[in-house]
This record gives sequence, C-alpha cells and structure tokens, in this order.
Amino acid sequence: MSSAPEFDPLHPDGGDPRSVDVNAQYAGYEYHYIYLVFCAFIVWLIIPGIGLLYGGLARRKSALSLLFQSIVVAAVVTFQWMFWGYSLAYSRTAGPFIGDLANFGMKNVVVAPSIGSAVIPEIVFCLYQLLFCACTVQIVVGGAFERGRILPSLVFGFFWATVVYCPVACWTWNPNGWLFNLPSLDFAGGGPVHVASGWSALAYAFVLGKRKTKVEKLRKPHNTTLVFLGTVLIWFGWFGFNGGSALNGGLRSMYAAFNTNTAASTGALGWVMVDYIRHRGKFSVVGACEGAIAGLVGITPAAGYVSVWLAAVIGFLTAIVCALCNNLNDWLHIDEGMDVFKLHGIGGMMGSFLTGLFATSAGKQPLPSSQTSYPLPCPPSYR
Repeated sequence: MSSAPEFDPLHPDGGDPRSVDVNAQYAGYEYHYIYLVFCAFIVWLIIPGIGLLYGGLARRKSALSLLFQSIVVAAVVTFQWMFWGYSLAYSRTAGPFIGDLANFGMKNVVVAPSIGSAVIPEIVFCLYQLLFCACTVQIVVGGAFERGRILPSLVFGFFWATVVYCPVACWTWNPNGWLFNLPSLDFAGGGPVHVASGWSALAYAFVLGKRKTKVEKLRKPHNTTLVFLGTVLIWFGWFGFNGGSALNGGLRSMYAAFNTNTAASTGALGWVMVDYIRHRGKFSVVGACEGAIAGLVGITPAAGYVSVWLAAVIGFLTAIVCALCNNLNDWLHIDEGMDVFKLHGIGGMMGSFLTGLFATSAGKQPLPSSQTSYPLPCPPSYR
C-alpha cells in the first residue's frame, strides 16, 4: 500500500484532473472514502425521518407543512454550507473559535486530502459534514412547529447554522478549535448536534410563546404510524451518523455502529419501563420510539470510546432521565411539543457527561496499525 496522501499548499484543490490522475493519491485507501460516502447517503435518511416523526407527533393539519419543511430546510442548509458554512467550520486557517472564508463558495473544496482525514477527499468530507448540519437545523426548527411560519423558519435556519452550528463544530472538530485541543471527547456530535439544537429549540419555543389550543389536544400524536416510520429511518441513518464519524472504514467505525444499535435498543427498553410503571401496565409505541431516539442521542458523543456494555448503560440511563422529564414543559411554562429540548438538550448533556465517566483508555487511543488500515493518528474527536 502506498503512503497516505499529503495536503499540498501549492495545489489546495488537489490537482488539475486534466493533467494528473487525482485518484492515484488515494490508491489502496479507496474503501475509506467509499465507506464514508455510503454513510453520508444513509445519514440523509435522517432528514425525512425527522419530518415523518414531527408530522406524526403534531396535529393532522400541521403534518404536511412539517414534511415540506424537512425537505426545504435541507435545501437551505445545503446552500448555506456551500456559501460559507463549510469554510466557517472547517477551513484549515481557522482560529480557535470560528473559521475564516478561505473556502468561501466551495473554493478549493475538491479532491485534496481533507482536514479531518488524509485518506478522505475534501469533497467527500464536505458532503458528510453538510448532512450533519442539515440534520441539526432540522431538529432545531421543531421548536417552532404550529407557531412559526415556514419562510421565517428557513431564514432562521440559515442564520442559526451560521452563528451557532458552524462555530461550535469548529470548536469541537477543527484541529484549530479550542475544544479539540483540550482535548474534548465528542465522537459524533453530542455538543454541536444535540446540546446546541436542544437549547436552541427551547429558546425558539420560549420566544414564540404558547399555542392557543387546549393542552389536551396538543399532546396526542395524530398518527403513530408516521412516528414509527420516522424513528425507523432515524435509527437506520444513525448507523452512518456514528459509524462514519471515525472517518475511515476501520474497526473503530464498526464498533461505533454496534454501540449505536445497542444504545438505541436499551433506550427503548428504558423508556418503555418508565411508561409501564407510570401508566400501570400499559405500553406505548410512541414511548418506545422516543426511548430509541434518546438512546441514540446519548450514545452519539461516546460511540467510539466505550465498550458495548457501557453503551447499553448509556442508552438505558439517558432514556430513563429523558422519560422522567415528561412534565418538563409544565415546569418551564413553555410549549415545546416536539420534545426537542427533552430528547436532544437533556439527552445530549447526559450523553456528554456519561462519555467522560465511561470512556475507556483503549477507546481514547488510536487502534494499532496491525488492526486498522487507517495510516495516520486519528484526531481525538474521530478516534
């Protein structure tokens, strides 16, 4: 196998394909970026999954607008990411808090080795991280459902991604970021994705105020089947979300995928157990779905750092804590009907805390070269 490609400052775009074979630099490492492209494709399924989940939880008259919003939010974020989002988060000349505009308008984002991994072309890395941003914005706008209008939500999503997601992603995953250099442990986005989106959705709901409809009519999902289908797509997409965050096709990514399924499963069991006790022997499909999502949220920052049994504990504990916050809206006197803060804000904080508590010394170190084809030490956030 040839040596890993190196970034050439004289050719930041990776070379002119009319005069050189730009694929040759990745000879022997193709499966790494092919695997990441596959992960990106399945992460995309989370976007309609969230739309179906929100549509099922809302009232019937709001379901279609939430499905529509899931698609157009992805479109707006794609434009934002190409315009300046990617550069603000992942430019090589970024400061400790935010990137510059070195890659404004996708400048030089072509086939050079990416900032995240020397064996991943930058265009592939950019696509994968774009979908992270799109999923996060989609989660946030759930805080405005049945109150915020679609056009203002799209404008909000564009600027939220710019002033919140991109800086936090830069802190966490850019090698120049201040959290990256502590180093912090956040394998796939407990902070940038879940904590940021959960607290932002809470603020969004607080500013918009409560709906005027009676509370009893607001809390009943109009279509449990849509909730179930959305959860299935989210669960499936999360294999790419966590598994791909290793940024290689090595064994750590396989381990992260196993931990993802484990935490979702124990999360569903934990929430169902709470529901069974609370409702005196009755089960809830919606509760099982929310528990699975809570487990996925909890394991996101820990997926590549913990053993499989600790992943089970993280999913179980996160789901129980989120389920016990069932009356959170009443405590805070807000109307946040999609439970974004409960699942993502509280679940993300639980997952981040448990990552620090349970991360193993083996999980925090790169795998030996005899066990993985990944040629360079992984950045701490991607090990």
